[in-house]
Amino acid sequence: MKRRKAEQVGDVVRALLRQQGLEAPLNEYRLIQSWTEVLGTSVERYTRELYIRGQTLFVRLSSPVLKNELLMQRTLLVQRLNTAVGAQVITDIRFV
Repeated sequence: MKRRKAEQVGDVVRALLRQQGLEAPLNEYRLIQSWTEVLGTSVERYTRELYIRGQTLFVRLSSPVLKNELLMQRTLLVQRLNTAVGAQVITDIRFV
């Protein structure tokens, strides 16, 4: 019996998810879950809803002041959230 080149389990799982079309939804879920990690619990308190359509993250906030503050940091937030996931999941954030 010949030995085959061993593959890491993580690589096999990623390939399976990609093949089944589940990689993008999983990355979207991971990005939404990383919202609190990236922005902190103080922002989470004012966050009412998060969802992704296309490559845009929509965020509903209960504080107009916080909405304005985050709007000015939108480009940086996109980069930080994508970095937290390890993939290009979103290209824009819209605060509604």
